[in-house]
Amino acid sequence: MKKTLITLACTLALGACAPFAPTKPSIPDLTVSGLRFIGEQRLPWRQQFQGTMVGGLSGIDYDAAHDEWVMISDDRSQFNPARYYRAKLAYDAQSFKSVQLTGVGIFLQPDGTTYPSREESKRSNGVVPDLETVRVDPRDGSIWYGSEGDVALSLDPFIRRAAPDGRYQYTLPLPPLFTVSKEHKSGPRNNQSFEGLSFTPDGRTLWVALEGPLYQDGPEPTPSQGAVNRITHFTRDGTVLGQYAYPLEAIPATPGKGKYADNGISEILSLSERRMLVMERSGVQADDGSYKDYVRIYEIDTDGATDVQHLPTLKDASYQLVKKRLVLDVGDLKLPIVDNLEGMAFGPRLANGHASLVLISDDNFSKTQVTQLLLFDVLP
Repeated sequence: MKKTLITLACTLALGACAPFAPTKPSIPDLTVSGLRFIGEQRLPWRQQFQGTMVGGLSGIDYDAAHDEWVMISDDRSQFNPARYYRAKLAYDAQSFKSVQLTGVGIFLQPDGTTYPSREESKRSNGVVPDLETVRVDPRDGSIWYGSEGDVALSLDPFIRRAAPDGRYQYTLPLPPLFTVSKEHKSGPRNNQSFEGLSFTPDGRTLWVALEGPLYQDGPEPTPSQGAVNRITHFTRDGTVLGQYAYPLEAIPATPGKGKYADNGISEILSLSERRMLVMERSGVQADDGSYKDYVRIYEIDTDGATDVQHLPTLKDASYQLVKKRLVLDVGDLKLPIVDNLEGMAFGPRLANGHASLVLISDDNFSKTQVTQLLLFDVLP
């Protein structure tokens, strides 16, 4: 029944009924001295679009070939099957005018079925998705996306490629380091796995970032101390070109008594072969149960950092961290709200010749949160 929700790419005016023309990377070897805020747009809570509920938008990217944006939902097939949306964003260097949804694509598993919900997975062999990041392939327009997996269900994280209509094409081979363990002794922590994905500007290779530290690499960050997690450089066939330790900041505020707080990488965006932007997002719960989000964007450089791919653990190991520089603390913008920002992508160049940058928030389908898109001018 759920297959009837699949919207084919040709009905989205994507031109997928004809061969895709390769696209050129639009932002080669970018330099970033700062970010100038231009404006904000929001989507309505639980907006209905083409038979689906819009929300949980945890990743975004720009499709230059069609002048459209793709936005992935982390709905674990609870409301509708795992999917991504297409949209038109109207803006210039002075204002962010509008966001218009244009299409939806339902992701399919290798056997051609939709991804199941957690409840449905008890009756099937499907993989419950937790999709957190999305990129348009600069070579052929295909859609790459990442799932965090599920430790309790023994589901490993994955990076997959799909056709624009959502049909499965490929899974990136991963080293055993990313295999989950119910014993919580090794592998990714639950809900702290693949959050960041980015092609290098030439499109030949890609970077993948964990949200938080592997169990064997040490504890999670706290309000008093940071942590380390790994960012991995892959070829398209899964060969690891390098892996580097990233220093996570401490949680920037103290949660209420017995309440939750975290900090981790929510997205990465390549600037060159070795440099990238990293978005750290922290959620801190107050005594009344409400959350405040802290979002900071850093530029990092892996040049000179130790390749740690052969280190089974980072505890007590000797290595050089990546270099890191704060570009923007989103809290300094004094916006009415900084929500759960999880996606980050470059868009078309502005009239002044600068790159544009868009951030998007995951509202968790919650009425107390918002789906916000923030637009920036990238200052060279």
